[in-house]
Amino acid sequence: MKPILALLPALLLAFAPLPAPAQETVPTQKTQIDLTFAPLVKAAAPAVVNIYTRTVVKARQTSPFFDDPFFSQFFGDQFKSGQPKERVQGSLGSGVIVRTDGLIVTNNHVIDGADQIRVVLNDKREFEAKVIAAEERLDLALLKVDTQGEVLPVLTLRDSDDLEVGDLVLAIGNPFGVGQTVTSGIVSGVARTNTGIGDFGYFIQTDAAINPGNSGGALIGTDGKLIGVPTAIFSKSGGSVGIGFAIPANMVAAVIKAEGNGGKLVRPWIGAAGEAVTADIAKSLGLPRPVGVVVQQLYADGPAEQAGLKPGDIILGVNGRDVEDPEGLRFRLATLPVGEKAILNVQRKDETIDLSVSLIAPPDTPAPHETLLSGRQPLAGALVVDLSPATGDELNISTWNGVAIAKIKRGSIADRVGFEGGDIIAKINDSMVESVADLVSIMETTTAPWAITINRGGKTKTFDLD
Repeated sequence: MKPILALLPALLLAFAPLPAPAQETVPTQKTQIDLTFAPLVKAAAPAVVNIYTRTVVKARQTSPFFDDPFFSQFFGDQFKSGQPKERVQGSLGSGVIVRTDGLIVTNNHVIDGADQIRVVLNDKREFEAKVIAAEERLDLALLKVDTQGEVLPVLTLRDSDDLEVGDLVLAIGNPFGVGQTVTSGIVSGVARTNTGIGDFGYFIQTDAAINPGNSGGALIGTDGKLIGVPTAIFSKSGGSVGIGFAIPANMVAAVIKAEGNGGKLVRPWIGAAGEAVTADIAKSLGLPRPVGVVVQQLYADGPAEQAGLKPGDIILGVNGRDVEDPEGLRFRLATLPVGEKAILNVQRKDETIDLSVSLIAPPDTPAPHETLLSGRQPLAGALVVDLSPATGDELNISTWNGVAIAKIKRGSIADRVGFEGGDIIAKINDSMVESVADLVSIMETTTAPWAITINRGGKTKTFDLD
């Protein structure tokens, strides 16, 4: 048995107070207390501009009083119903200067249909702007202002593929027209698809407050570089609820490179189409998680087939960048230039292989043969086209042959029946439809009842009509 005195040191140690926190954890310098984004904003804000547009629209007077002879005695015919009256609509948005000679990127919806576009810099200088490129499907537009030789401040674009969830970001724009405003947040998600925003969606998600007027502005990282262009918000009230979406800088860079000097962006085509890997597909194939695109169709002798891609292969990435779904595959390809090659990272059964595929412009044969159907028949009012890879790309259809509805005239018979743009007309009664000429001939020689079979989004539907 040990003597009591021998235990005292241990007892004293056990009941001794815990050591106080190190003094180094307490801020000792002003620079440690004044954490601020001010230097970052000061450098980036001059390159973010306010955009004001004016559009002249014609509205018709509808009040019956304007047709009354009594009013005509005093006002003449200028207020009669049916006569158009011009009205000026204004809207606002934001933009980013990306070249010192006055090239500005913004959202297409900010300037769409505008008769006059005015750009106001952070230092209050104003310029008239003209549109040199507009990509409706990407919701991007390029503007040019005459700087009269002045060198404008610019924002450098960053590789948006380097973004990670949790990265700090700032949004700079002109929300609600109150003037240039800066909000902060983090990257809430990357590679967001299936958002319902446009037909070419692949977005950065952020919780930095984005409101109407921020569209076309800048989303920047802590390095002060442009990582995205805010384009949409998820909101039921019209204000920010912390879910905003921005077009990645890599897509912006592709548009600038292709169209910055008056060219045209051509999205590469490889001649392969498929569906996203679901949990069931992943389980059946022994994949650890549902990711990638299962190849279902290959264009005969197209780039993908020539590269060795086969039906059933799973495209996991492009040039080492992950591909989650078909929209992600389209985005990865769209940021690459036509004429080069890309490496497809492919899972084939139990092995992973890399295939080198040529990036070409989508073939434009056969010609579309656009035809507006008319007469007393169910498809009257539908603009139909012969499909080719190029036409299919324009309509966001992954089918490369057959006949598709490009547009539907509002209020037409086809509209009332329920046909939609993008529908592929497969069969009418017992006759297969392979071309616009086939369709026109069938409709001219067929009478009611009709059974019109279409393919819509990969699903077959038949309209039985009397």
